Amino acid sequence: MLKHRGFPGRMTGTDFQFVIRRANKKDGPTKIFRRERFKDRKNLDRAADTAFMAALWACFGEEPFERGNLDAGRLSWLFGREVVPAEDPFDPCSYEALLRIDVKRAQASFPEVFADDAPPVVFDDDDDWGEDD
Repeated sequence: MLKHRGFPGRMTGTDFQFVIRRANKKDGPTKIFRRERFKDRKNLDRAADTAFMAALWACFGEEPFERGNLDAGRLSWLFGREVVPAEDPFDPCSYEALLRIDVKRAQASFPEVFADDAPPVVFDDDDDWGEDD
């Protein structure tokens, strides 16, 4: 499993995680699927989606990226809309699956992430994870 070194581990000040520490060797990767975002979602949940999209955009831009250690639950909130498969066939249960940001849909859903005055995403400089953690 590819570890996206320096990618924010979670949304600052919350327990909303963005990455996982280790691969699930027993049951395999958690499946990525499209989760419905209902209008009555909490503001904090929406803020987590925005922060995650900002981190994806800052780290990968328009280039395809490997799922790796990105959290399947957090990806599922964006999957099928702002984050789409970058390969065919796509395996939603693979750490090696390639994804990409659908820029037009992401700009429509998260205009504050793509604004000229958007705050920069701060990436972690220190990495306390071991190679096989």
